[in-house]
Amino acid sequence: MRILLATDAWSPQINGVVRTYQRLQAELKRMGIELAVLGPENFRCVPCPSYPDIGLALPDLKRCTDLIEAAGPDAIHIATEGPVGWMARRYCTRRKLPFTSSFHTRFADYVSARWPVPEAWVYAFQKRFHARSAGVMVATHSLAADLSARGFQRLMPWTRGVDTDLFRPRAKRLFGDDPVFLYVGRVAVEKNIEAFLQLDLPGVKVVVGDGPQLADLQARYGDVIYTGVREGDDLADCYASGDVFVFPSLTDTFGMVMLEAMASGVPVAAFPAIGPKDLVTAGVSGVLSRDLGAAARAALGLDRAAVREAALAFTWQAAAKLFLSNIDSARANARGRDAPAGRGVELARPRSV
Repeated sequence: MRILLATDAWSPQINGVVRTYQRLQAELKRMGIELAVLGPENFRCVPCPSYPDIGLALPDLKRCTDLIEAAGPDAIHIATEGPVGWMARRYCTRRKLPFTSSFHTRFADYVSARWPVPEAWVYAFQKRFHARSAGVMVATHSLAADLSARGFQRLMPWTRGVDTDLFRPRAKRLFGDDPVFLYVGRVAVEKNIEAFLQLDLPGVKVVVGDGPQLADLQARYGDVIYTGVREGDDLADCYASGDVFVFPSLTDTFGMVMLEAMASGVPVAAFPAIGPKDLVTAGVSGVLSRDLGAAARAALGLDRAAVREAALAFTWQAAAKLFLSNIDSARANARGRDAPAGRGVELARPRSV
């Protein structure tokens, strides 16, 4: 079986969407299934506004058609609502081909953090994009509930996994023996990192990652350790050197970095928002509170072995099987062999594989 993934996020970009599909691609390959990628590298690109290192594909419908037909996919999955995603969507709708999609990013929050654009406009744009999808995969139940209330339909649960061999407890203290409060991820305004950096906490604050807000934060919070981008074992060593992982974001739809921290035995401190309240078991793998500083201090006392154990439930094998199950169910529904899926995630259950 060959599945075509249409995505505006792909290597060399480093973010949760890219890492999700790269790991899914590897897991599907072990199952004898090819995930072919139609990405921005297949088109001429221009710099993305406010993210000049990210290339946005220039629309080229003929090239898109040629590439899809050359791949000869058995199924098409659209990961993003960018130019590549819209081209693939147009190809499918013109040919009346069913496709699945994913809701990865709450763009309304990202856009409103930069420009005076009404949130409702952005959600309307995303809802229109996904309205033709035979199944919209979402990472958490709280996100599904939020989107269902906004009128999104045919929602399907699709969780993520974590590499527990790479991300594991290690005898590392890269940042000293004082308590280490750690953030890993893109350094951008929508991540709400200042809510972390402004906290009065004992010990050391560490930011791992890069992004458009990095220079500004370095200038204003000079007592923080900034490591830049870390990957592989270097990244795993950073996680293992932390005592608490602080996740200040209010806009993420999942938060893979929380799973990576938990797999490393590092408890999470976060707001009770979409993502954290689905992944973190309060008092076991982390602490959720509207007072982020109180959560971070309380998380210092949690059992790191229990934190690690909580992460072991998230496997990439299970995530890959659920992804395939969703595609199978969505395609069957689109062919009319099943009753049409209704509004809300509870009405769009995947089949077993």
